[in-house]
Amino acid sequence: MSNIERRDAQLPYISDESVMKEQMRARKLTQELNTVDRSDFDKIAKIVKELLGKSEGAFINPPFYCDYGNHIEVGKNFFANYNCTILDVAKVKIGDNCQMAPNVAIYTAGHPVHPDTRNTAYEYGIEVVIGDNVWIGGNTVICPGVHIGDNVVIGAGSVVTKDIPAWTIAAGNPCKVIRKITDDDKKLYFKNREFDEEAWNHVEEILNK
Repeated sequence: MSNIERRDAQLPYISDESVMKEQMRARKLTQELNTVDRSDFDKIAKIVKELLGKSEGAFINPPFYCDYGNHIEVGKNFFANYNCTILDVAKVKIGDNCQMAPNVAIYTAGHPVHPDTRNTAYEYGIEVVIGDNVWIGGNTVICPGVHIGDNVVIGAGSVVTKDIPAWTIAAGNPCKVIRKITDDDKKLYFKNREFDEEAWNHVEEILNK
């Protein structure tokens, strides 16, 4: 098997010339994205559309960094804030309506633990899957192989090393489930603060459409 075939099968591989050549497209596009006029939202959206493997209405606030781009698949209304890094050696699949705060990092890439093996230049990529309606707080790191369910909130500063079930709030290093999300949370916008009447009436209009 070639190293590209090994990489795509989530097997140990070496980043040889053929692998690095595949990364050139992403490096050119991220260079363009990270130097574009930050007020040219249409241009930013166009570059993001070209960079990602699958997207629908995605927007990324530059700077943004990735290895390939075409290994990243995002659903509708994806938003990533400043300084997001996605090492997409393996697939990164993200659902609809997902939001990422600044400095979020998603790593599919890794290296063997033992130094003798690690120094042979073998590495790996294990896919990351994130469901619909997920909000990931700032400075969060998501490690290789993690699956995050639908409707999850990941607290800022978390290091996610294991799967997180749907409809939960999780945080910490290592990231752990804090509690379930329930209907009691619907009227809250920050901790125990409820929407004011004007805003809540508007929320209900949007929800009832």
